[in-house]
Amino acid sequence: MAARTHVRISREDLKELDNKVTIIENVKHLASYSWIEASAPTIAVPGVPPRWSPPVVSRKLQKDSGLVYIAQNAARHPQSPLEPLFRSLYVASPKFDVRAVDVITDRNNIRKLLSFVDPSSSRNGLEPFTISVEAIDNTIILSRIETKTSEVIAPHEFKGFGHEFEKAYTHCQLSDSTGYHRIVSYRFGGLSFIVRHEVDGYVSSPTATTSNRNTTEADGLAGLLGSLSITTTSKPSPKIRTFTPPGSKMVIREEGIVVPLDSTLEIKTRVSHKPLNIHEIAPQLWASQTPKLVRAYHNRGLFQKAMVEDVTKQTKAWELANQKHLKRLAALIKGISNAVKKCGGKAVVRYDEVSDKITVVPMVGAERMLPEDLYSKWRRPGDTAEAKPATSPTHRVPNKTAAAPKVPRNDY
Repeated sequence: MAARTHVRISREDLKELDNKVTIIENVKHLASYSWIEASAPTIAVPGVPPRWSPPVVSRKLQKDSGLVYIAQNAARHPQSPLEPLFRSLYVASPKFDVRAVDVITDRNNIRKLLSFVDPSSSRNGLEPFTISVEAIDNTIILSRIETKTSEVIAPHEFKGFGHEFEKAYTHCQLSDSTGYHRIVSYRFGGLSFIVRHEVDGYVSSPTATTSNRNTTEADGLAGLLGSLSITTTSKPSPKIRTFTPPGSKMVIREEGIVVPLDSTLEIKTRVSHKPLNIHEIAPQLWASQTPKLVRAYHNRGLFQKAMVEDVTKQTKAWELANQKHLKRLAALIKGISNAVKKCGGKAVVRYDEVSDKITVVPMVGAERMLPEDLYSKWRRPGDTAEAKPATSPTHRVPNKTAAAPKVPRNDY
């Protein structure tokens, strides 16, 4: 019988596994998509991130205002924020075997768990957080929970220039696109991960202009990409296939290009008298294996010349210098996985400042995270029924169990 008691994990419980170096290995691009502004939840697959296109002459920018997303996937598709990950994955690779994956998560969840292990890894320090977790066979999927998924910055408020900088220094490649997300896989700490994260932009290169695969092994979207193009019109081209998967409320457009991993970049803005140290951003770059960084400095909105840096070596150096914390991160994820599987397959993982511990709370009968048809991906040959978690769908996990981030930044 599955345990129904809470499981508490302290930092002292996280023993270093061994003397072996624990690093991210075997990084691969799996899929990607862009959110499209539409009346129904709509994504373009593979989509395309904004292209880095800085102005010739620096200009003074207005401060950020209006609508900004904290968690766009949840804001646009609250019924199943993880569904776009799986839909884009199976459009790109219809035969992908999800049963071989141990952990499926957003980058944001990895950063939160790392902040528990090492509070100095987060700019704001260690803050309360909640993550919903579901176990399906040997896989756990983690879904971020926020008190709010978007906010409107009022004219009298000041929350920086980051969003306005991205508008001015990058060029949107898909009409009505509101955000691009990439799904990568890698191995870390003896576990196989699928990680989704937002990409701020990319540096154009010859390999980013075409995605045609001239092989007979091409399947799904990968074999069609050579015929797809980036559109600048408000409506899909007649040549672009648009469909809604059975059992889903999402609309999918096969549109965009596959951008190479080594061309993607993260953008950070900062006032000029507070230089951004690589150690402040390395945990985020590391968790998604983003190779390039733009550190943009300004004086009251007037930006200096911003350059794209390849920070791969610096991120690797940070990884090697933080082995103690990364080994404990791996141990924490394994501990959470074991606890969720033992407590019925559905739980929330919470950190609160009072106990200063991670608590795994069983959620018996909690609503499932994905549409029913996606659970069939865990079905083994010969199975007569879909893979089932240990709980039945009777109620939804509340969406107000954690404090929102202090910085309203879409972070995946």
